[in-house]
Amino acid sequence: MPVFRHRLTSRVLAGNPLGDPIERDLHVYVPPGYDPAASRRWPALLALVGFTGTGGNLFNVDPLTEALHDKLDRMIASGACPPMIVAAPDCFTRVGGNQHINSAGTGRYEDYLIDEIIAFVDANYRTMPRGHWGVFGKSSGGYGAIVLGMRRPDVFCAIADHSGDANFELCYMQDFPAALDAFRDAGGPAAWLERYWADPNRRREKHFKPLNAIGMAAHYSPNSEAPAAHARIDWPFDLETGEFRPAVWERWRAWDPIVMIDGHLDNLRKLRAIYIDCGAHDEFALHWGARTLASRLRAHRLAVHHEEFDDGHMNISYRYGASLPVLGEAILASSG
Repeated sequence: MPVFRHRLTSRVLAGNPLGDPIERDLHVYVPPGYDPAASRRWPALLALVGFTGTGGNLFNVDPLTEALHDKLDRMIASGACPPMIVAAPDCFTRVGGNQHINSAGTGRYEDYLIDEIIAFVDANYRTMPRGHWGVFGKSSGGYGAIVLGMRRPDVFCAIADHSGDANFELCYMQDFPAALDAFRDAGGPAAWLERYWADPNRRREKHFKPLNAIGMAAHYSPNSEAPAAHARIDWPFDLETGEFRPAVWERWRAWDPIVMIDGHLDNLRKLRAIYIDCGAHDEFALHWGARTLASRLRAHRLAVHHEEFDDGHMNISYRYGASLPVLGEAILASSG
């Protein structure tokens, strides 16, 4: 079925600190049988992609991977998944991606998603009322899904977190030594980022750890008063010596979903479905974060569907075939 591409201009992202574009693509999938003139309303899901990605990637033609619209068409036709609308926005940034939160270092992306993207889809498609949306994603998109679910139960009733960032000590600290080396060699984080964007082969493996460090720091510990050479960031390590800086690290930890649980229990209890999975061989140790997250949720008597599967971090979009039916059924149950 069709995937519609909209070109939207954002007021929320105007003046964002990275100077990123405010005109963005939004891709919207509609299911077989969708009729814009019908009285019927369909479940709607927000799709969030991982770091370095954008919403349009989900619908790319790839002979080795089933595109999301083909997967949904197939599952809906077989009865494995209820018909649903899926909105996939572009949240890419100069620092390589997005954690889908409001940050003084990147922009107000939570507000962008809720106040502009979802508002646009609600106004132009036959969605169920606010409060009956689902949200799903992988990696940074999985992180965004669990955090938005915690923070905005007025919008979302079901979430799927695939290989999302959690247990920050295990998933981020391993990048810091390589990032420090790269920043030293370039003359600082800002200079490294300039070199990165000048490289025509920006997907080189050597770039990932410094880019990820900059991206996460821009979200979790920005500081507009910090030196420009430091990329307007407070770093959880000293850029000259590598010495760990616990006070800055605590600002990162405040955004760790594991740490956030206790402060968002009332919101979590409003969700109708919490789906978490991760590959048992995840290269970024995110399976340990998923295990901890599921364990903490269950300790608070929250129902969570947690799976660990035999794979790594990359090329696992096939896992949406397991989560999307769960979200669709939960949304339908919440509305009736």
